[in-house]
Amino acid sequence: MPGTGGGNGAVTRSTLRQQLADALRDEVLAGRLKPGQEFTVKEIAEQYGVSATPVREALVDLSAQGLLDAVQHRGFQVHEYSLGDYRHMVEARILIGDGMFRRLGDRKMDTRTAAALAGVRRRGEEARRAATAGDLNILIGYDLRFWRELIVLFGNPYLSDFLHRLRVQSWVCAVQHLRRADDLRGRLWGRYTDLVDALTRRDAITAQEIIAEYDDHSLTLVERLADE
Repeated sequence: MPGTGGGNGAVTRSTLRQQLADALRDEVLAGRLKPGQEFTVKEIAEQYGVSATPVREALVDLSAQGLLDAVQHRGFQVHEYSLGDYRHMVEARILIGDGMFRRLGDRKMDTRTAAALAGVRRRGEEARRAATAGDLNILIGYDLRFWRELIVLFGNPYLSDFLHRLRVQSWVCAVQHLRRADDLRGRLWGRYTDLVDALTRRDAITAQEIIAEYDDHSLTLVERLADE
């Protein structure tokens, strides 16, 4: 069919671009690419054994997401978030989440929504197990999936994308401090299942209380670790 070859090539490049962006994001979250660290397109292309074009596109995507900064004539560097940035991120989550969870609590609990919440609850259980095991890298993955799958239930893709990006940025800011924590167990991930149970019961008040406690505890924890 005419045009099939070019189309497949575009899809392949687009897929590679996304794969590279995901891999580099994971490198930042894992701390292997540290805040302020600089690198070039050529270095990343050689590391992954690919051409420069999809690497450059992936790095531009991550820059648009606030994870990298372009450095004129030198390449890119990992964005350095401050504790003040983290406070603003938490504030943004609070302002948006307050209305969102009130709205979800008012929604009709049909079979499809109940099944989706059951899946989200499993993500919460997995996050708690990873925290208990002290595996921060695994925890980050499950935590991001928990919140993304939960927010998708609101049916607003713009809101979902924004909050997912904000949560990734929050992790990039917090992970450097959380790696110094002796014990990851506690209220941060311990009440995810309680949150889902409250939403399943359409108990918006309890859900909002859990979210408020979560945001307060996450900010207190990161501030304490930053001072150590």
